[in-house]
Amino acid sequence: MASKLKVGIIGGAGYTGGEAIRLLINHPWVELAFVHSRSNAGQPLHAIHRDLTGETELKFADKPGEGDILFLCLGHGESKKFLEENSIAPSTKIIDLSQDFRLGEKS
Repeated sequence: MASKLKVGIIGGAGYTGGEAIRLLINHPWVELAFVHSRSNAGQPLHAIHRDLTGETELKFADKPGEGDILFLCLGHGESKKFLEENSIAPSTKIIDLSQDFRLGEKS
């Protein structure tokens, strides 16, 4: 792979966001471009996820950044709301880890 994929995480302060950070922070094909959290903006990631101490100097962002892939690690019902309120580049791949976009039940 010539260049790393730029990845962003929305909702990085919660459990799912923390697990996504742990999986991606040292991945050889990934550059963790930003981790967004409204309630923890400006704080270092390790202030919330203590096991990340020494792994990164990244701080929680107050606004979403740009990337190739965007993980939505928000509470149920929040992913749809986030996408309605924010403009995401059409080329960005979105992976939603909530239930907002799951397939409906078949009748």
